[in-house]
Amino acid sequence: MNTVFVGAVEGSLAALSAICEAGHLPKLVVTLPPELAHRHSDFADLAPVAERYDIPVHYTRKSDAPETIAAIAATDPDLVLVIGWSQLCGATFRAVPKLGCVGFHPSDLPKLRGRAVVPWTILLGERDVGASLFWLGEGADTGPIAAKAQFTIDPDTITVRELYDRHLEALVDMLPKLLTRIATGDVPRVPQDETGATTCALRRPEDGRIDWSAPARDIHRLIRAVGPPYPGAFTTTTDGTKLVLTGVRYTPREGYFIGMPGQVQAIEGRQFTVACGDGVCIDILDWSGAEAPPKLHTCLGRVTT
Repeated sequence: MNTVFVGAVEGSLAALSAICEAGHLPKLVVTLPPELAHRHSDFADLAPVAERYDIPVHYTRKSDAPETIAAIAATDPDLVLVIGWSQLCGATFRAVPKLGCVGFHPSDLPKLRGRAVVPWTILLGERDVGASLFWLGEGADTGPIAAKAQFTIDPDTITVRELYDRHLEALVDMLPKLLTRIATGDVPRVPQDETGATTCALRRPEDGRIDWSAPARDIHRLIRAVGPPYPGAFTTTTDGTKLVLTGVRYTPREGYFIGMPGQVQAIEGRQFTVACGDGVCIDILDWSGAEAPPKLHTCLGRVTT
């Protein structure tokens, strides 16, 4: 079975490695040129894996570009795998492979279609989580299901890195098995139930700004939901310095500190304690952007200079 692999992020790298190790070598790898790595906070270079298995690499800025479609068509593909590719693939692209194009989405489709699904999963407090391989169609994430995995998480403790990795595990388990199944002539296509469909909006780096007037639970969740491999939750010190906060816990001494929202209540080494809008405090355990923690009793998010 002739396949082409399209992708550019960590999930793409994990999936490509998994199918190659399982003996399902694609005829071509399509990915972004290195100078466009900034498009994805989780960008991954697929070239080393492709070179290891002697697979040609086609670099493209746009998957619907005529030269890219021609390069894919030249392999006479039965199937195109679009794994970790943020661009929609148009009708001309999708018409090239004989069987169609399979994509990956980190949700139990049709639930949570759209963008930034892994952060949204945590922000929404989801416990029952799914991962889907599906056939690309006209709409975003709307095509028939090819394979699914389900698992449970604790939305009050999980970090986006941990959830991202759980999805990678599901992907590398499902994809080689699906390719083996399709190669035998068994091609699963289960229509999505539109009555259960929801769609997630795009999130931008600036959406990670912390509103210290919010309850501690919401701030705690935001820090966990948008951290690495994403840009992170952030705040500013009184001199305008941007701090990206990536490690958080509820302050063990509940009710001990009394202060205004965003006010630094205590400092211990690099760790510091901040009051939130409901009076509950959180400890910032890991952060970047400055050499030292913000000053004691200053209010984060307020620029005074």
